[in-house]
Amino acid sequence: MSLYQYARDGNAERLRDALGSDSAAVRRRAAELLGEVGDVDTQATVDGLLRAATSDDDAEVRGAAVDALDELGQAALEQLLSELTGTSGSEAEWVTARKFARALKADRPELRMAAANALGRLDDASGLQHLVEALDDEDSRVRLRACQACGTFADPRSVPALTGRLDDDDPRVRRAAANALGNVGTDRALSPLLDLLDHDDESLRRIAAGALGKANNPEPVEPLARALGDESAAVRNVAVYSVIELLSNVPTERSHAVRDRVVSELKSADDATVVEPLVEILTDGQQSRQRRNAAWILGRVAEPDSAVAVEALADALADEDPQTAQFAATSLNSLGGPIVEDRLLDRLGTEHPEDARAKAVFVLGQVGGQETLNRLEDLTNDESSAVRQRVFSAVSKLRAGGP
Repeated sequence: MSLYQYARDGNAERLRDALGSDSAAVRRRAAELLGEVGDVDTQATVDGLLRAATSDDDAEVRGAAVDALDELGQAALEQLLSELTGTSGSEAEWVTARKFARALKADRPELRMAAANALGRLDDASGLQHLVEALDDEDSRVRLRACQACGTFADPRSVPALTGRLDDDDPRVRRAAANALGNVGTDRALSPLLDLLDHDDESLRRIAAGALGKANNPEPVEPLARALGDESAAVRNVAVYSVIELLSNVPTERSHAVRDRVVSELKSADDATVVEPLVEILTDGQQSRQRRNAAWILGRVAEPDSAVAVEALADALADEDPQTAQFAATSLNSLGGPIVEDRLLDRLGTEHPEDARAKAVFVLGQVGGQETLNRLEDLTNDESSAVRQRVFSAVSKLRAGGP
């Protein structure tokens, strides 16, 4: 049976046995999984991880055990700190940021790692400066955990030091630093991430693309648009999401200029690269502002014969957010064409919500042909007054030869 299966079954005993494996990779993975499924009340699990953290021959195993004890909670972490310092829990009193900060200067790297993890857990800003100093630690495992801890504080004061770790020799540290800068989220923190969109490391490109949507200025628009041509589908998808976020985040007085720039850049990108993520946002997005922007952009960057875009916009006519539904109607009107007409005719039945049917009729009055006119004339006695009123207006326009 695999370690993963033991973890799924909650079999901590088997995972503890794996800590004695001859394979360092197996021991490391067992330690990681014990942190996820172990119970701090089971002292055998804590003891096994303590042994791994303090005496395993492999540095990566020791690091995984430190993190696992951290996952198990404050009590397990305090036992580790006591074990590493040779003091009892009552003597050590490892519950203040000041004492954790002192541990960041310890000779044992595992102790410094544990201290960085612990400081990241504490809601005490006095530990931040000590974590910033630990970003220069000689051990990359400590630098990694210091980056992660700085990310939990999301404090702008850590930005210069985190920026310096973007070219760290250890790729894990570089990624952790990029994630931390993204968590800080200020324009100053995000600016260094722009250059990462061209990095050889796909993970760094993805992290940067995901974070840049938090910017409050249009600077990332063009780099993110270039990222739409990235060889990685994950990077491309995240870039589209960030573009949508940019539209939501920029100040109102600058939103028009940003929208124009977004549309210009997205139009020059590959249609499938842009349309598919936009459709996903419109269909599955949990935030109404994201769906609104996706609906608005689709009408300006999709081709009229894009069935997937038209279908999503037609479905969005029934969106619970009135503005999203209205943007969808406007975009369908902008696209026009036979596919739009066909999809909207499918939504005239009474099984669809009244507001959605009324919007479909309105758009059909703008883009429809003879078939639409014939169908709408059959709806002049529709029981819904809102639909009937739109039908009369649409029929009049179509009989007159268009809007």
